[in-house]
This record gives sequence, structure tokens and C-alpha cells, in this order.
Amino acid sequence: MKALLAPWERLCASSAVLRFVDINLRGVGQVMFMDNPLSGLLFLVAIGWGSYAGGVPQVATGGIVALLASTVAAYWLDVDRTDLHAGLFGFNAYLVGLALPTFLAPSPLLWLYVALGGAVSVVAMLAIARVCKTWGVAALTAPFVLITLLMLLAARAFAGFGTGALPVSALITPIDPSAANPLQFGDFVEGVLQSISQVFLKGNGLSAVLLVAGLAVNSIPAAVLAVAGATVAVVTAHMLGAEDALITGGLLGFSPLLTAIALGCVFYPPSLRVVLYALVGTVFTVILQGAMNLAFMPFGLPALTAPFVVATWLFLLPGLQLKATSAVPVKATS
Repeated sequence: MKALLAPWERLCASSAVLRFVDINLRGVGQVMFMDNPLSGLLFLVAIGWGSYAGGVPQVATGGIVALLASTVAAYWLDVDRTDLHAGLFGFNAYLVGLALPTFLAPSPLLWLYVALGGAVSVVAMLAIARVCKTWGVAALTAPFVLITLLMLLAARAFAGFGTGALPVSALITPIDPSAANPLQFGDFVEGVLQSISQVFLKGNGLSAVLLVAGLAVNSIPAAVLAVAGATVAVVTAHMLGAEDALITGGLLGFSPLLTAIALGCVFYPPSLRVVLYALVGTVFTVILQGAMNLAFMPFGLPALTAPFVVATWLFLLPGLQLKATSAVPVKATS
């Protein structure tokens, strides 16, 4: 793959415009740990199709607006060029840009809000990475979670934003046993595919296939772990008696599959021992997803990828001798 990308890299080295495009594509790819512009392009196509098919093109637009804002902000803040060129300041912004139009009504004010969120995510990335460096872990999508939750919560305080797509604030109530139905094969496949695409907040089968392809062009282990992580999440959620609609909608699987990739091949070199460790982390992330869904319910906010962040930090912090790679990809200062 490096040989195939070599001509592109040479072009980027001689063109500021192409370098800017490359940075943004890598930023999208880094949502699933892929430092590869082709992965980012496939991810963009997947989300574009998912947004169009779902009748919400503003979601895909929001992702691009926030992504561009973050890259401009990163240049302006003069961040480390190696990290910038790897797309490490774009993936949180892209997710912020997808999330805000998902839960807030389209309006001219929304696009300013999205651009602000994308730019501030760079500051959040630098701040959280600096704190995480002390503990030897990566910031992951914590900046996305922090900025998005704060901005969604703030939207309830201002009349300029419509919040109809946000969950309704409610007290925690026990799950209705009738909502946990037998998992049929079709439901199982749908749950796995939706879990993969929900990483980008869009549930769509074709998008899921494109996302797996985007992973495979850069890392076969990552593609395998994504599918395996989604499968484990669906099976675990079903065994625990989760609501069928949550399982088939992929809402209990997107964080676990990210944990599977992170622990299985990003921060530890793939091996049987590492895969088993990642399996435990993946199962536990399903538990965290359920817990955090309920914890955020009274505030009427989504948990987003917070379960993935907490679970991955938890399984990296012990510093086990599994030949971990560097877990702090972003420097604390520029």
C-alpha cells in the first residue's frame, strides 16, 4: 500500500492544495485509526451515501464543514506538522460535524455552530492529549465526546437551535422484557452492519460495506477486528437481553468494535493473547454502553463514543507487557 501511495505523497509534497486535501482525507480515516487517504475517501463516500439514503444530507455536509474548520484551525495554531499530516486533528472534528446536524435542526446558525465545534475540537485534542500523555494513553475520541455533549447541552439553553432529534429527558426505568426478542439471522446481520456504520452516526448496510473496504485497503487485521467486534457486540447484547431495536440499529455495537480495533491491532501488535484481551475489552464495552446510555438518559443526551474511550483507557492504563506500541500519537504541545 505504501508503494501505491508513494506517487500521491510526492504530489502532496509539491502542492499545498493537495497536501490540504490529503490531511482532510487522513483525518476522516483516523476515525477508525487509518492513516490513509484512500481509507478516508472510502469513508467519505460511505457517509455521503448513508446521509443521502437516510434523507439527511446535512449530516454529511456538517462533517465536511467541521473537518475543514479543524484543519484551518490546526494550521493557524501551528500544531506539530507530523501529527497534522497524519490527520490526527481532523477525526474528532469530523465526528462533531456529523453529530450536531444529526441532533439539531438545519439553519444558517447551525453551520456556524458546526464550524466552531470543529475548530474548538483541535484545542480540545491538544488539551486532552497533554493530560493523557501523563498516563501513557491516547486522547482517542474524547475531544469529540466532550465538545459534542457540551454543544448539544448548550443548544437547549438557546432558542436558535431546534433539538427535536435529541433523546427526550426521562427518568431511568427498567427495560421491558418484551422488548428483548429472539435474534433472527436477518436481525443479526443487520445489527452487525448497522454497528459498523453507526461509528459515523449513520446506520446503512452499504455504508458498512464501504467502511470495511476502507479499513481493508490499509489494514486487513483492522477490517477483520471491526467485523468481529461488531459480531461480538451483537451476540453479547442479545445474550444480556438488550432491546431488539437497539441491537439491530447498531446502537450497542459501534463503541465495542472501536475498542476491538484499538486493543486488537492499534496499540498492541496482533497475537492470540492480544485478540483475547481485546475480546474481553469488547464485551465490557457493551456493558459500558448500556450503563452510559442510562446515565445520560436523564439529560436527554446520547452517550456517543464515550464507552469506547473509557473502556480503551481502562484496558491500556495497566501498562501490561503485551508489547504495546506508542499510545500517545499527538504531542502535548506544538
